[in-house]
Amino acid sequence: MVAKAGRSVLTSKIEAEMELLQRHVEMLKAIMDNEPIGIIRLSEMLRHPQHKVRYSLRILEQEDLIEPSPDGAVTTERIQEFLDGLKETLEKMRMTVNELRKSLE
Repeated sequence: MVAKAGRSVLTSKIEAEMELLQRHVEMLKAIMDNEPIGIIRLSEMLRHPQHKVRYSLRILEQEDLIEPSPDGAVTTERIQEFLDGLKETLEKMRMTVNELRKSLE
């Protein structure tokens, strides 16, 4: 695996995964705020290509966080449970990053 200029192979994968998570969450938030909403509108609103919107929608649907409707994507009842779990996971990650940073001092 070759990292982009200025990036390390050690960190490039986690950076890419964080960018992907950020896009999925951004998409989920936009759906929550504008449901029902379609691919074209999401693409325009978030300035992501339609193929990336489709991919994020597919992932969110596989996680049972959204479902299709005749008028576009809508959220499911699992949203709050997911958001609470995500906040907990992000807090654990923040603590791990802080511990790692301290170990480098």
